[in-house]
Amino acid sequence: MNGPDQLHAPILCSDCGIYQLCLPTGIGQADIELLDKIVKNRRIFKRGEYLYRLGHPFHSVYALRSGSVKTYVLMDDGRVQITGFHIAGELLGLNAVNTRVYSCEARALETTSVCEIPFDRLEELGQQVPSLQYQMLRVMSQEIAYNQELMLLLGKKNADERLATYLIGLSSRFAKRSYSSTEFNLSMSRSDIGNYLGMAEETVCRVLARFEQEGLISMQRRLVRLKDIEKLTAVAQGGGKAESPSPAVGKRPQSPVSSRNKQVG
Repeated sequence: MNGPDQLHAPILCSDCGIYQLCLPTGIGQADIELLDKIVKNRRIFKRGEYLYRLGHPFHSVYALRSGSVKTYVLMDDGRVQITGFHIAGELLGLNAVNTRVYSCEARALETTSVCEIPFDRLEELGQQVPSLQYQMLRVMSQEIAYNQELMLLLGKKNADERLATYLIGLSSRFAKRSYSSTEFNLSMSRSDIGNYLGMAEETVCRVLARFEQEGLISMQRRLVRLKDIEKLTAVAQGGGKAESPSPAVGKRPQSPVSSRNKQVG
């Protein structure tokens, strides 16, 4: 699937995060059908609606079928810190398994379709299909790896490297879900990207413009095309042209937007 509408087309069940929990184990069709039966709801969230709120009791994990979601935390002084962007085929809510309350807010960035899976039912199925528990650990391990990569991104890379790494990462994630790896929508705002990457919004806009001038990407509103992935990867790895670190890079913005009572994104 290519073009700006790709995020609105539901992914195939074979590309879904929940299906991937059992697919590598080679379990039978009957067990896959059993997994499908525990899905409580298939819901549509409009842009700005919450999948779950910070501090609410944990009851379900969510598999995104189409659209995209951002997760963020609200700090004591009212500032917002974005902790992740999530696309079709990925799972949300697993970081609440330990505390049994959601540790962040999850909000739709656009019209988003999800499958809601009650966690207690998923645990029951894990007892019937033991290999499912191992696959769940794999998914949670991958989430830890993403967090480690983000720490490296914020601690060691300059503005060009951060944004190039971010675009290459999105490309890889879309490819895993059978979407185009070179043409996709940036459903998050420039301000949100800056908040996530620890950059000022102006820096995000400036770096994107320079990438476009250098022929690495092209942009039409929110649609981005990766025109030279090889060179963009070189920038991400510190081997291409890169801007020297500036005061806007190296720590997250101190006042991105918002208090609890304002719209986020």
